[in-house]
Amino acid sequence: MRRPQRPIPSPHGPSAPTTLGNLPAELSSFVGRENELVRLAQLLDESRLVTMVGVGGVGKTRCAARIAALLEKRYCDGVRMAELSDTHDPELLEHALVDALALTDHTSRPPRTTLVEHLAGRRLLLVIDGFEHLVDACAGLVRELLRRAPGLRVLAVGRLPLELDGERVFPLAPMTDEDAMLLFTERAVAVQPDFRLTDDNRETTRELCRRLDGIPLALELAAGRLRALSTVQVLQRLDDRFRLLTGSSRSALARHQTLRTAIGWSHELCAPEQRLLWARLSVFAGQFDLEAVEYICSGAGLPAESVLDVLSGLLAQSVVLREDSAQGTRYRMLDTVREYGAEWLAATDDTDRLRRRHRDWYLGLATWCELDWFSPRQAEVAARAESELPNLRRAMECSLESPGEAHLAQYLAGTLWFLWVGCGRLSEGRHWLDHVLEEDTPYDSSRLKALWVLGHVAVLQGDPIGAVSALQECRDEADRAGDPTALAYAVHRMGCLALVTDDMARAEELLGDALRRYRELGELNSNVLMAQIELAMAVGFNGDPDGAAAICEEVKEICEDHGERWALSYALYVLAFTALQHGRPDRARELLGQSLVISHTFHDLLGSVLALELLALVTAVEGDAAEAAVLQGAADRIWPSVGLPLFGSAQYGQPRVRCEELARRELGDDRYESGLRTGGQLDTDAAVARALASVPADRPETPERRPGTPSGPGKNAEARRLPYIREGRA
Repeated sequence: MRRPQRPIPSPHGPSAPTTLGNLPAELSSFVGRENELVRLAQLLDESRLVTMVGVGGVGKTRCAARIAALLEKRYCDGVRMAELSDTHDPELLEHALVDALALTDHTSRPPRTTLVEHLAGRRLLLVIDGFEHLVDACAGLVRELLRRAPGLRVLAVGRLPLELDGERVFPLAPMTDEDAMLLFTERAVAVQPDFRLTDDNRETTRELCRRLDGIPLALELAAGRLRALSTVQVLQRLDDRFRLLTGSSRSALARHQTLRTAIGWSHELCAPEQRLLWARLSVFAGQFDLEAVEYICSGAGLPAESVLDVLSGLLAQSVVLREDSAQGTRYRMLDTVREYGAEWLAATDDTDRLRRRHRDWYLGLATWCELDWFSPRQAEVAARAESELPNLRRAMECSLESPGEAHLAQYLAGTLWFLWVGCGRLSEGRHWLDHVLEEDTPYDSSRLKALWVLGHVAVLQGDPIGAVSALQECRDEADRAGDPTALAYAVHRMGCLALVTDDMARAEELLGDALRRYRELGELNSNVLMAQIELAMAVGFNGDPDGAAAICEEVKEICEDHGERWALSYALYVLAFTALQHGRPDRARELLGQSLVISHTFHDLLGSVLALELLALVTAVEGDAAEAAVLQGAADRIWPSVGLPLFGSAQYGQPRVRCEELARRELGDDRYESGLRTGGQLDTDAAVARALASVPADRPETPERRPGTPSGPGKNAEARRLPYIREGRA
């Protein structure tokens, strides 16, 4: 076999190569496959599209991750891996790739455009895993990406080829006898530390590996049984199960029969309650936690108090995998294992009931997350919602597929506003909101909420037509239905739209009206605080920075009382804006640094880029025109992923214009443009790190350093206190 011209690192070193992408960390040793890795490296040198195919459980994902890690240094923009097994809707395929590439795009443009523009000038290896259920959509997307991004290479991993021009197909065969023996032995030692290959068990082990056709999943399941059985007993029981589970069609692939037999054999070795839990766990997508399992899967035949012990048994047999993360201990099932469980669940006619229980749990979780968003646990809520997104998607799908339950999908899409808006998922949020509102349902509170959330998302995406359509419909129907809460939110978001389209008089009127409505309802949450902040911006743009500062100081106090951080970042932005107007660039820099840290933590690209724009002006005012140009260039690179730069607003654009004037005057056109180009080469993380490098550490705030105090509250501040939330809630 011809070796690749550039040798790959040894695949069997003491540890896997480190990567700068998102490849999964190896939790167990990688065994064998040296010839396969060499061949994959060759194919990736020769072709821009390589598809590795094979039966489920043969080790495709593990080989793909290993070769990607070994070749990472060949790609100056790294390697990224997109796991598609939890993506069931073809319309979400592009969103899944956007996530895998760690892109954030708040605009209304298609995510495919975002992908093409991001990849066009990059040299990158993209691994697409588990695409077979989306093969048509995936083939079309890969074709376009390869045509538009000449530096892109794709390693696709699935059970069938994409059938595209230029594709090189690499069938991954089962392991050789020696590699299979080595894998079985290493996994056996992991569960039975004194296990060794001896003259007494060597031939038995070899026969066991042969009977399992060298399929890694089957080998690992068999090794897991050594907790209770000897290799002879495993082989004897395996022989029984082969005869029992060979009811597949004679035309079915032998390896499919073998894998099914291996899994079926493991299934038969489970206790009845373990088999029942295995089947019920199949309703989950992605990761899940113990509390969800106890609620969804307990019931007839499986009392809630026994779930932990039964789950532990499945963990011991590697049917369920444990994954520890910042969100605590979580679990998942391999796709093939989950599919097997789903077949058994369907055979009991219990799938619909379990899917509804799953849906109900995640409706409750989303409700809790929305309530807890306005609390000191806001960061925890953001992380939890992100990790549960596959299950939240499945809950919406379940509601849409169930007759008469589309309103629950509308409720869920609206309740997740904090995930769409606060955590940088505007594009996916727009997808779900549009989708659930296509259903013909009454104008109840769920539909009205989905409408105003859609309007909010459209405002932030720079889509005024879509925003007006959704918000006016919400306002009219809320008025007709007598729903004062939905009416208040619709008025609020219409005020926000007026603000970003430079109609300041109408913005003040609508935002003030919304705040009065919120006060009458007793409503206090992050959205209400954002209404105050938006009112402050309108006040400041109308020439009253002290009034704007007074409003945001009040918001800041409320945020500190409740542990709210996301809205606080925008209040700090406005306070920095007013501090700069009062000739305090040092104070503005401190405030913007705090704002930027929060926004970036929540992946809120809009908040981050607004802070970068104002930091550029602060930097220019302080005399560093060259660095100001770099920050402006960094902001230029981010805006296309957010929407219309600075909303197309003359008011929001004033700092940008002033910064450019100062920087060009100091640097001249050539040096200024050079600075823009330098900044344009920074990704968001690098831009934020560079901006924060010049921000001083936090210092205790004293009254004389509060924005607005040099000249006292503005003359109109008291007149505008009527809408403030504090009033009426003492």
